[in-house]
Amino acid sequence: MLKSSTTTKSVPLGPALVTPGEILAEEFLRPLGLTQSQLALKMGIDRMRINEIVRGTRAITADTALRLAEVLNTTPHFWLGLQTDHDLAKAARSKNDAP
Repeated sequence: MLKSSTTTKSVPLGPALVTPGEILAEEFLRPLGLTQSQLALKMGIDRMRINEIVRGTRAITADTALRLAEVLNTTPHFWLGLQTDHDLAKAARSKNDAP
């Protein structure tokens, strides 16, 4: 099977390389006019958790997925799916870059 820059053995790398935090910021916070602090307050969590997710330094956990889903009218599976896809894409890329 030929490897392309966007797929590695059926793991799509393109969109999955975008972090869930980037999607949170660009597709939810910005259009809704919400700040990270406002979202954290609505979710009942520390604002640093949201900031770290948006910066891509923290993964979305099941607890965070449940809270995001409730506040943003989505599903927990949406957020966990984004995180899983991102994690798989990163792992596939790392595996491909390994000697």
